[in-house]
Formats: sequence, C-alpha cells, structure tokens
Amino acid sequence: MDIEFTMQQGRLYMLQCRVGKRTAFAAIRIAVDMVQEKLITDKEALQRIEPDALNQLLRPIFDLKQKEEAVKSGKLLAKGLNAGPGAATGRVVFNAHDAEQWAKSGEKVILTRIETSPEDIKGMDAAEGILTARGGMTSHAALVARQMGKVCVAGCNELDIDYATHTMHVNGQVVKEGDWVSIDGTTGQVLLGKLNTKPSEVLQVLIDKTLDPTDAPVYQEFAKIMQWSDKYRKLKIRTNADQPDQSANAVAFGAEGIGLTRTEHMFFGEGKIGPMREMILADTVEQRKAALAKLLPLQRADFLGIFEVMNGRPVTIRTIDPPLHEFLPHEEPSQRELANQMGISYEKVKQRVESLHEFNPMLGFRGCRLGVVYPEITEMQSRAIFEAAADVKKRGIPVEPEVMIPLVGHVKELEHQAAIVRKTAEDVMKEQGVKFPYLVGTMIEIPRGAMTADEIARVAEFFSFGTNDLTQTTLGVSRDDAARFLVPYVEKEIYPKDPFEVLDRAGVGAVMKIAVEKGRSARPSIKLGICGEHGGDPSSIEFCHLIGLHYVSCSPFRVPIARLAAARAALLNDKPTATKPARKRGKKASTKLLKKTTKKVSRKR
Repeated sequence: MDIEFTMQQGRLYMLQCRVGKRTAFAAIRIAVDMVQEKLITDKEALQRIEPDALNQLLRPIFDLKQKEEAVKSGKLLAKGLNAGPGAATGRVVFNAHDAEQWAKSGEKVILTRIETSPEDIKGMDAAEGILTARGGMTSHAALVARQMGKVCVAGCNELDIDYATHTMHVNGQVVKEGDWVSIDGTTGQVLLGKLNTKPSEVLQVLIDKTLDPTDAPVYQEFAKIMQWSDKYRKLKIRTNADQPDQSANAVAFGAEGIGLTRTEHMFFGEGKIGPMREMILADTVEQRKAALAKLLPLQRADFLGIFEVMNGRPVTIRTIDPPLHEFLPHEEPSQRELANQMGISYEKVKQRVESLHEFNPMLGFRGCRLGVVYPEITEMQSRAIFEAAADVKKRGIPVEPEVMIPLVGHVKELEHQAAIVRKTAEDVMKEQGVKFPYLVGTMIEIPRGAMTADEIARVAEFFSFGTNDLTQTTLGVSRDDAARFLVPYVEKEIYPKDPFEVLDRAGVGAVMKIAVEKGRSARPSIKLGICGEHGGDPSSIEFCHLIGLHYVSCSPFRVPIARLAAARAALLNDKPTATKPARKRGKKASTKLLKKTTKKVSRKR
C-alpha cells in the first residue's frame, strides 16, 4: 500500500492509503509470503493478483533502465497494438523467406510486414518478433504470434513499408533492412536499436527445461499461484494449437485439452502447399481427389503427433476455414513459378486466382461452404483425423477427437457435413478394427447460427464460440481493418475496450447467451466452450463462467492467465461471502500491525 500519514502529539494518524503500483514479480511474492505467514488465505491471494500481470513472468522483458534511456533519447519510433506480449530485439527483414535465411545464419530478426498471411508462417516462426503496419488484435499476425509465443506489435499505422527498396519510413526516420529494432509486445512500443532482454524463469523451467525448479524462486511462486487457481476454478482450460510442439507447450502450462486446431495452418508445412494448390487448381472432382490423396498422409501425420502429445485429452479439430485464394500466390513472379512447377500455363493460374477473388472474403466462400460444395475436402480431413485416432488407440494411447465444422448458419449445412464425418468415422473403425470415441460439433460464429442454436444442437454434440468472427459479424466491423478507428472509438468511450480484445458483453455476449439457452433447450448435455482469442482475456473468461460454459480455449502462453482468471471468476461470483474470513483475518492482522507501529513511534517520541 501507498500510505500517507502524520504524527501529532504522539499519535499516528492515517490520512490516505491506496494500492501501490508494483510489478507482477512483487505482487506474486507479496501474496505468496502473506499466505505462508497466515495473514491472508489463498483465496484472497488470488484476488490480489491481476491475471494479465502473469505476462511479466511468462515472457522475456527489456532491461527497464535501458529502455527508459532509449525512450528519453528519442529512439521511440512508433506505437501499435500490443498483440503479442514480451520483448524482442533483432534486425529488420521484410519478407518471410529472408527471415528464415537470416535466422539460419544465426541472426536475430524482426519480421516486418504490411500484414502477414498464412504463407509467412515459416518466417514468423524463425523471427524473434513480428511487426505489422495493418491488422488488429485478431489479425493473422496477432493470432499466430500468440499461438507461437512470439512477441508481436500489430496495426502500427505509422509504418510506411516499401518492399521494393527494403526500407520503411517511420515519422520522418528511415529504417533499412538489417537495422536493429526492439519491439515491446506488452506496451506496443517500437524502438530503434538493440535492447537487452531478460529471459523468463518460468519458461526456462517448463519449456526450455534448462533450469531446475529448486533453483527458480520465481517459478516456485508461480507454481503456488497455479496450484491455488486450479483448486477453485470451475472452467476447464484448453488451448489453441496446430502443431505437436505448441500442444506440448500448452500441456506444460496446464492445458486440459485442445479447443481449436486450425487445419489450414498445416497446409503450409513442408511438402504440403503443392498438393493443396493442385487441389485448388483442379478442373474435375477426380483431379481434386487425386490431389487430396497426396494431402491425406501428411494431415494424418500432423494429427498423430498432436494426439500423442495430448495423451487422451480432448482435441477439437476444425475443418478447413479460410477462402481458397489464401493458398495461391497473388504476385506474377510467384504465379509463373507455380505454373512451371505444375506444368500448366501461367494464364490458367492467373485466371484461377482472379476467379477466386472476393470483395469480402470474410463473408464469402469459406468455412462449411467449402465442404458443402467440395465434400471431398471434408471427407479427406475426417479420414486423416480418424485414421490417426485409430493408430494411436491401437498403440494403447487414449484419444478423444472432436470434429468441428466452422461458419455454420443453417442446420442443413451441419447435417450435410456431419453425415460425411460420421460415415467416415464408421468406415475407418470398421477398416481398422478399433473403436474410439468422437464428437461432431460446430463453431457458433455468425448470428444466425446463434439464433437457431436449438435447431443446430439437434445435430451438434458441442458448440464452440468463435468469438473473433462472431464479434465482427455481430458488430459489422472487420477485425482486420478496424484498428485505425477502434483506437479513437475507445478513447471517445464508444466502446470501453477494443471489442476484439475484450468481449462485448452487451452485444456479442447477449448473442452468446441466446445460443447457450437455445442449445441447452434442445440438448441439455451439449458441451459448450469458446475458442476465439477472448478465451485468454480475464474479463471475457469471467463472462464465460457466468453463462455456464464448460471450458475456455486460448493460446498456449495464455493458459496460466486463463487458469488464474477462471479461479478469480469463481471466487468473485459463486460465493460472494467466501473471502470474508480472509478479509477479517487480513483486517485483524493489519490492525495488530498498526497498533505495534503506533506503540513503537510513541516510545521513540
């Protein structure tokens, strides 16, 4: 506490007190120490720590003194959205291929793009951090960065990036490729030059495994907070993960399953983008099936790795969601290269790309609509999932796949897709001679899906709220283009917070409540969760607790934050009087301490 006091005639008067500003390290140490000294209970300790403060423990941070000096000396270039917490420093590169090559040669790099796309995945993985001129908190760069555990500053409008000259202009300054920059994903600041970073002790213990827990006091305090959180939370905590390594990281952080595997991210792995492009450029169903046959073993191997790591924990896998044009090159040189690789004309590639162009692809030919028109895609993905499940089950590894159909707005869409999934499951179990449990469900991410949730629940065994798209379709706001006006909207208090960062309870939340009530009315046992990025936001997690969801799913590095937020939600809302004894004990201890202090001061006077 910050305390203002005065002494008058041998008496101590308390004039004012308020919660003092402190780091997450200090807040956790104080809370743990006070529980050990029996001044407060573990319940009250949890309520004294803000969940987002855990970012300081989980991510690298800058040397604070060095950063302050850099800001004072005019090295602050710009400020964007704090899309991926932590600190990163490296040399600027402007395309994903260069990021890969520079990283292989030992250079630390910051991948700097106007905006990222799925084609940039490898470069994003190789980079220390990601910096974009466009995009919001749920843009491609922000989503992937959080899932990978990368530092990210997105929507930095001051950046004027010129790919041709490999430079960017920022508020009158020119930054060339190879120049050092430092990005703070916790504050959104971009600084010129190289700053020192301090690694996370928690990550050294849990992820890198380079530090023994007995030699890590910060980790030990973190572990205590997690232990207390799990004791009181009601919500299950899952993760959004597309690869075995991401899944393993999430399990280390305490994830109890996967709430979202985005299968489209897998298509950009080694050897996969070629067959995917063959499928898109195919003229007939037979050609499309031939290309999908090449993808089947590759996808199956991906699912095998995830199932092995998750070891019986539920894994929700979403069938392909983005529009097909995202998998094709849009620049002439890349299109000509693709045409040569496939032995077809450049004109055919160009024509196909143009034919797939959409004015508003977020509302276009994507999600379940792809599966309805091209059912062979859903069949291939289902077979890959179930063949992988059968494989691990035969080896004695428990498995629990959940197939999720995206963008459903009409029950007939789900009926069509669910029939393919269930037939494929039965075929695989018969072929492999093994039985395994599975569920078929859907993402609730467009308003019509929520409004007709009672109809959809007759087919769906679970709902997962895709709140990134549900927010943009409910608000009529593009999540990729909103950064430029949402900041002034928040400043003018039109929205109290960025609705893509903190769930809009009055609007989007009301739609979710309708879906929950209607879904349960048709299927009382329906499993309910959330897999949008709001699943890692404390305020949104509290709302999910209040409307009775079973789990929240978030990026691996936000799992500890979700665990703490879920515990606080339960303590604050389920039992309002639960912390009264703690407050009494805390008050009694404070009074006792105050009396001691007053006596000491009086004796000294």
